[in-house]
Parts: sequence; structure tokens; C-alpha cells
Amino acid sequence: MPDGIATDERLGLTSAEVAERVADGRTNAFRQDASRSVGSIVRANVLTLFNGIIAACFLVLLVLGRWQDALFGLSAIANTVIGSVQEFRAKAALDRLAVLHAPNARVLRDGAEASIAVADVVLDDLLVLRAGDQVPADARVVEAGHFQLDESLLTGESDPIDKVQGDEVLSGSVVVAGEGRAQVDKVGADSFANKLSAQAKKFSLVASELRSSIDRVLRWVTWVVGPIALLVFNAQVIALGGWSAETFSTGAWRQAAVNTIAAVVAMIPLGLVLMTSIAFAVGAVKLARRQVLVQELAAVEGLARVDLICLDKTGTLTEGDIEFDAEHPLSETQPRGWRSVLAWYGTEPDANATARCLVAEYAHPVDGAPTGRIPFSSARKWSAVSFAAADTPGSADAPGSADAPGSWVLGGPEMVFPDDRLASRSAELAASGRRTLVLAYSAQPLGDDERLPDYLVPVALLTFRERIRPDAAETLRYFAEQGVGVRVISGDNPQTVAAIARQVGLDAPDGYDARSLPDDQAELTRVLEQHIVFGRVTPDQKKAIVVALKAAGHTVAMTGDGVNDALAIKEADMGIAMESGAAATKAVARIVLLDGRFSHLPSVVAEGRQVIANIERVSMLFLTKTAYATALAVLFGVFLLQFPFLPRQLSIIDGLTIGLPSFFLALMPNKRRYIPGFLARSLSFAAPAGAVIALMLLAYSWSATQAGIPEAELRTGSTLILTIVGLWVLVVLSRPIDGWKVLIIGSMMIGLILVYSVPIARDFLVLVDPSIVTAALVLFFSAVSVALIEIIRFAHRRYVRRSERRALSTAR
Repeated sequence: MPDGIATDERLGLTSAEVAERVADGRTNAFRQDASRSVGSIVRANVLTLFNGIIAACFLVLLVLGRWQDALFGLSAIANTVIGSVQEFRAKAALDRLAVLHAPNARVLRDGAEASIAVADVVLDDLLVLRAGDQVPADARVVEAGHFQLDESLLTGESDPIDKVQGDEVLSGSVVVAGEGRAQVDKVGADSFANKLSAQAKKFSLVASELRSSIDRVLRWVTWVVGPIALLVFNAQVIALGGWSAETFSTGAWRQAAVNTIAAVVAMIPLGLVLMTSIAFAVGAVKLARRQVLVQELAAVEGLARVDLICLDKTGTLTEGDIEFDAEHPLSETQPRGWRSVLAWYGTEPDANATARCLVAEYAHPVDGAPTGRIPFSSARKWSAVSFAAADTPGSADAPGSADAPGSWVLGGPEMVFPDDRLASRSAELAASGRRTLVLAYSAQPLGDDERLPDYLVPVALLTFRERIRPDAAETLRYFAEQGVGVRVISGDNPQTVAAIARQVGLDAPDGYDARSLPDDQAELTRVLEQHIVFGRVTPDQKKAIVVALKAAGHTVAMTGDGVNDALAIKEADMGIAMESGAAATKAVARIVLLDGRFSHLPSVVAEGRQVIANIERVSMLFLTKTAYATALAVLFGVFLLQFPFLPRQLSIIDGLTIGLPSFFLALMPNKRRYIPGFLARSLSFAAPAGAVIALMLLAYSWSATQAGIPEAELRTGSTLILTIVGLWVLVVLSRPIDGWKVLIIGSMMIGLILVYSVPIARDFLVLVDPSIVTAALVLFFSAVSVALIEIIRFAHRRYVRRSERRALSTAR
């Protein structure tokens, strides 16, 4: 069967025709990855420049026969394995959540209905669509019975649309009333929702200050590591006898190479990248347990940096469901049985979502079948029914009344009474955020021309409201307390949206009609700063709003559930989708709330803050090491002094004063509020602290050399100084020291004591007992270093407080 021919409406496609289309690739399969691929995780953790440098240094030491000094290679391998395993675990958890409930489609094949995966729908399939179904692929209606679709996920408009034979139905729309059959004419990437998804899903990493700052540091180190390595190697060769044939014939150059490797490896903050990856991965897994799907690990950080959040009304502030609010009778004398008529409307098989709400309030429908009926149409916005008189009439107010002779019309007040007799009253009710219908009565029968009956009189106004999410007000109050601004942008009536915004605690006296939004970005930004609520917003305008807010310097989050939100969600710094939303929207979001609970966002913020604050603390440890290692390499290279450490000695100090404790510190609770400027704050401590440590070690080495202290003893003294100062930096950055921090720091101290006291460890690290002179030098330079680091930390804390006050005043 060629593409596009009419499918048999009684049988649908045959198995052979389905197999032919599957073989040709004409299916609805459209892959959207829920997380990073295995290959990308491996490449990100293994194929890095620094791993390449470490691997080269590791191999050189093995070739030189100095395997004892190649411990850092094992550490680098462990870093790579741990980082990969953590990301694999996060990927597995996120992938499991992403397939919690894959959607199904109902099709007619070989004359029988079948429920299949949405991806298994093929071109020309005959879809069987009933109330509550989401259309899985673009199709054309071939059969319709009071068939209505809600296209709000596509357009933002919440009013249902009538569909008749020949009309197009788009993927992502939802059947709200009636039933129908439609022949699929576009599948996979060609369907409307997937085209929008593909446009929005163009790959882009979530903006991450942590990641970008660390990448900047790594670039700086990359630029200097080569020249510094040459500088150090030259100094070591000269210190060990100069560039003479004797130096190379005696093998002294080998020690020069080992010293150079010690200097180069110490400069590289390998663990910082690992700690950041682990913190992100652990944060994502913790959020997954709370039904929050993080689709990119760095998104854990993202929401903590947001200072303005854009909300779609439907599905975010409201649950998207309509519920009955109240009846407002319009006269003291009412026609008989009007409440029974409302009950009948609620129980009618083809009732739409609004009419179905009446069941909860009106429980006794009219007995017997109607004598005439005009179904609801989204074009005329009313429906009508007529009943004959019963033999035993009841009263108008009797709860069990089942008699309602005459014709009854239910619809929009302005459509049923175009003379505006109800305009003032209905406008007053609508201004409170409620949807308004009128029930009207006529003693005249319904005609065959689907026109309103003559002599209609209004009986009662009925109001309906969208169900507000119970957690919306509390969550918005949290954001207000945290200084996060809010903008509500919706496709609905601006005043209705504003009324709902007021119900959840927002200060929104009115709504701005987006049809009047300026095209100029500067003017648009001005309007966005002056108003909170925007209605009648198109998908392109939602994207333009996000772009304008970002251009104005805001870090923007966007929440939503409709396809019409997808472009704006993708454009935002942090896109958040509801699980109940369109597949296209969830595909482009950084975070998906799997149970649709808006109240999860504060926990996402808290997790992000923990990651940022802990990585900032840990980064100061690693950057201090990079700073002193770089300064040591330059100073010892310039002054042509022999490097005062073996690689194995630096590996042990690094592991016990930075590597192991940072692993635990990166995962500890931390509620500190996010303040921009992570890298500047980290370097404002690390750079001067590193300079102090390097200068003290240079001064010690010069003093020890002048005192004639042997090489092994000099290195032992250098190792002791760096151990003491390294531990003190750990203590300073861990304050306040309580609970688990006491155990962590205490364990590191015990580990270092064992390293210096256990003979096998001392021999392996080439440590010797210091003489009185060496011990005195160690104590003096350690004490000076500790005092200077305390001064630096005091100044650093004052600088941080000033920058935080400046940032907060700017935000306000």
C-alpha cells in the first residue's frame, strides 16, 4: 500500500502492511536520550589533557625504574574509575526514572483494536482516539463523534476545539470529549511535536559556574605547565651538575627528570574535577529518590543560581483540571428541574471536562431521554437539550427532582445572550479568575437548524475554577524569601491568569495582554520589569521573554508542561517540566518533576546550594595546592635549586591533606545561599596561601642548604612543613569544626602520624629522622606559615562578606 492512501476504516492496516512500514523506517520512533551516553561518560573521564600528562609522567617513571614515585598514576586511575562509576550510577538511576511509564497508543489493525507503544505507530495507522487520550502522531480525522481536542499543550489555549471528518489533529493534543478515528499522515521526526522538540533539543550544556570556572583554571594550568616543566628541568640539571656529558653519563639526569615530574604533577588539580563530578552525580541520585529527574548532572547546580523564574499557569500554578465553584441564581422564581438539567449535563456520555465537574454538585439527573439535543461546539460555545414534561412533576428545589420540561442551554454568557444583559455580572465573576457559564431556559422546543431557541431567559450563572496546586503558594513564598523574582506567562486570558496569581500570593493587580508586547528587546525588557503576569502569550513570545530577561542579566528558570513551552524551556538557563506535560517539553527540560509536585523545587535549590558551597570549599584546597606547586616550580627553577620533594612524598601529602578529606567535605550538608563569583572568592584565598607556602619552603630549602643538611633530611623537613601547613589549611577551610569534620580531620592526622612512624612507610617515602637544626627550621617555618595563613583567611572572610553584601544589594 503506498503512502497516503486511505486505510480501511473497518480493518485498519494489516500485519503485512505494518511490517512493510517498519522495514522502511516509517515508524513513530523518535529517540530522546534521558541522560549522557556511556561513551560520553568514558570520554569525559578518561580522554582528558591532564590524564594524558599524568599518563606520560607515569610511563617515564616506569621507564626510569622509579615505580615507587609513580603512585600518582594509581591515584589518577582511581579518580577516573570513581568518577565514571558515580556517573554510571547516576545514569542508571535517571534512565530507570525516565522510563517509569512509557505512553501507549490505541490503533486498529487487522480489524481489531490493539494497544501499542507510541514508537510502534506507523504511517497510515488508524488511531482510535477516546476522551483522555493524547494524540501520538499527526493525523487526519476519518470519523468523529462529538470529537473535541484540547490543544493547550501546543498553543497554550485551554478551550477545547471541535474536530470533524477531514480535520487535522496534531501530536501532543489531548482528546477531552467524544471519540474518533484518525489516519496517521506524519510520524517520527516529521510530526509537529517532534519537530518542535528537535528544534528545541539542539544540544547545549546547562550553564554551570562551577564547570566554567574549573575549566578556566584548567586552561590556565595547561598554558603554563609546558614552559614551567622546561624551566624546572633546566634548573634540576644545573643543580645536579650542569649540562655536561658527565651529568648524562652518570645518570644524574634521571633524578632531574624525577624532580621535574614531581613539580609538574603537583600543579595539576586532578581531584577537583573528580570532586565536582561526584558532587553532581550524588546530588542527582538524591533528587531522583525525591521524584526529581535531573537530565544533565550540572543542572543540580543550576536552580541554586536562578534569580528569576518564569511560570506557565496551566500545569504549574494550577493542576490543569477544572472544578465546580458555585451557582449564582439570577431570579427568585426558577423553572422546574433546572438543577436536574445540570446533573444531566454532568453525566452525559459526551460531556466535556467542564460539564463533568457538575457531577460533584448535582447528583439527580433528569429521568428519561431528551427530546432534542444540540452538542457543544467550541465555535458557538454552547450546547442545548430539551425534555418533555413528566407525569409527576417535582418542584424546582426538590433534591430528587427529575422533571425539567422545556429547552435548556448551557454556554458562555456572551454567546447565549449577545445583548450583554449578563456582561456586568459575568465580568465581575471572571475577574476573580473563575470561568463563567450560564444556564438558560425556554419553553420553546429546539429546532433542527442548531440555533438558540426563542424567548430564552437566564436561570443561573455557574462558575468554575482551575484547581490550584496545593504546594504552589508555599513554593512561591519560599522563592520570594530567597530573593527570586517570578513572572507568570500563559496563553490564557490575562485577567484570569492575574486572578489565579493573586490566589497563590503574587502581587499582580492586573495581567498584561501579550498581544501588545513590543518587538524591540529594550522595550520588552522594560515591560517585563514593570509587570508580573502576562496572558495571551504565544510560544515565540515565551521564548522572546526568556531571551530578554537573560539579556537583562537575569539567570532565568522556566517551568511548563505544554509543547508551547518547549522553546522557552530550552532557551532558559534552567528548564523545568512536569511529568504530566508533553513529551517534547520533557525532552528539552533540564529537570523533570516526575510526580508534578511544584514543592520539590526548594529541595532542588537546597541540593544545588550544597554542591556549590561544598565545591567552593574543596576548590580552595585544590587551588591552594596548584598555587603553591606552581610557585614552587617557578621559584626553584629561577633560583636553580634542587626540587625539595620526591613525587611519592607529594602523593601521600596530597592524598591525606586534600584528596581524601575533600571527598567527604564535598558531600556534607551546607545551606549557604548562592552568591556569584565562585572562582574569584576561591582564588582570593588560594593564591596568597599558595604563595606563602611556596616562599616558606623556598626559605627553608635555602636555609637547610646553607646549614649543610643532607638531601634526604632536607626533603624530610620539606615534607614535614608541607604536612603541617596542609593540615592547617584543611582545618581553616573546614571551620566550624563539628560532628563529622572532627572525625575526618582526626583520621587524616592519625594517617599522617602512621606514615611518619611506621618503618615500612618511612623507608618507602625516604624519610629520615631530622636533626636538631632541621627540626628547629621545620618548627619555625611551619609556625610562620600557619600565622600568615590565619591572617590570609581573616582577610579572605572579610572580602567574601563584602562581596556577598554587594551581590545581595545588586540583586535587590
